[in-house]
Amino acid sequence: MYKLIAFKAVDYPDRCKMFIEGHRQVLESIGVKKVTSANDSWAQNPDVIVVIVESSEDGLIYGGARIHKANSESPLPMVEAIQDLDSSIKDVIEQDLDSGTGEVCGLWNSRVITGLGIGAIFMVKACLALAPKLGLTSLYALFAPTTVKLGLEIGYEVLTEVGNNGTFYYPKLDLIATAMKLHDVIGLPLTAEEHREPIFQIRNNKSLIIEEVYRKRHVTLQYTSFLE
Repeated sequence: MYKLIAFKAVDYPDRCKMFIEGHRQVLESIGVKKVTSANDSWAQNPDVIVVIVESSEDGLIYGGARIHKANSESPLPMVEAIQDLDSSIKDVIEQDLDSGTGEVCGLWNSRVITGLGIGAIFMVKACLALAPKLGLTSLYALFAPTTVKLGLEIGYEVLTEVGNNGTFYYPKLDLIATAMKLHDVIGLPLTAEEHREPIFQIRNNKSLIIEEVYRKRHVTLQYTSFLE
């Protein structure tokens, strides 16, 4: 059994350390030595929620993602990542500060759970479910080419007003990232129905067993939220 756990970063420093190490290993496996969202300063940020996949047997973390709430003091990882490539990203996000916006970032999963059919989709959906707990009405994210389709399925739209129609060479010159925005994280009107139901299940429960079919595999996850 694998557990999908949500918590405030500042409340669980040991889990954050394991998240950071796991993310670093995954990045290095694809030749990325440094990426802005992989630093560890977020672990002291009270406006960061972490979602992890944890083994119930040994407590090891096999994947994770984070939600960062934007504010005037702490730039979103997305801004830090691409502002040197297109400074307008800062102005775009600042327009949403008053209504509450943030970013899903730091998404990673080990090959261990990929082989079991547990992919990034579960962590992304948990982030969408939990975003309103941070007072967010919209969300930004940077997607790799292989996950842009997933972004569209869960309700994101390409942020064409920045970069080259939303794309950037990031985190290195032979990799492309696409900037995307989910405009309504409360109602999720553009989210595919197959994803909306589990998102609202998670949103309305602090603990439940999630059973889904993913790539023709039946997946069971025990979801637990340590959020107020």
